[in-house]
Parts: sequence; structure tokens; C-alpha cells
Amino acid sequence: MKRLVIDTSAYSHMRGGHPELLDLLASAEVLLIPVTVLGELEGAFELGSRAKANRQALTDFLSEPFVLILASTVDVARHYGQIYARQRRSGRPVPVNDMWIAASAIDSGGHLLTFDKDFGRIEGLDCTILGS
Repeated sequence: MKRLVIDTSAYSHMRGGHPELLDLLASAEVLLIPVTVLGELEGAFELGSRAKANRQALTDFLSEPFVLILASTVDVARHYGQIYARQRRSGRPVPVNDMWIAASAIDSGGHLLTFDKDFGRIEGLDCTILGS
């Protein structure tokens, strides 16, 4: 697992010092964070009482040379469309942001680390669902 993608739950657990997650992250050559995750984090910061401290921690994390932001591109949108159609056909859709995060992970060729079981229902996604 050289290219690891983290979702919002993984970022939160990383900040909390989750040992298993930290071990996995230490093995990565690069950590990828989808722009959708940044939006979810900003929303959480706005609702929380420590917005300034949380933003600073995120800024520090994003400034690390091994951390890259995954932008939404036309190719990511195509992956999203495929995931969306499969989920609708299955009758068990997952949250919209999770589909965008999965599309970013698939497009990047990265392995997603998450604590969110919804990602296990997305066909073609290479991921590890960790326990709390």
C-alpha cells in the first residue's frame, strides 16, 4: 500500500492517534486526501468549537511533502457516474460524498483507508475498513 487515500473518518481517527491506522499510514509513500474530504472537514470545523485550531492542524498536515490533495476532475466525475449508476441499480445507495471520495480513490489508483462501512458496498474500490 504505497498510495493511501484517507476519508474524513480516517483523518479524524489519525488526529486521535488510532494505532492501527497510524501504522498503516507510516507505510505509505504518499497520502492522498480528496477535496471532498476537505469540504466535510471544513463543515465539521464550522460546527465545532475549535475551528481555528482544527484548521491549523489540517493546514500543517496538508503542508507535509508526502500529502497530496486529490482534485475533482472530469475523470473523477466519470468514475462517480459509474458508481452512482451501480448504486442506484443495486437499490442500496451510499451517501453522495462517499461516492465522490470513492471516485477520487479509484481514479488515483490509491487504497482507501476508512472507518465507514458504506465504502464496502462500492464495487471496484480498493479499501480497508478499520474498526474503532
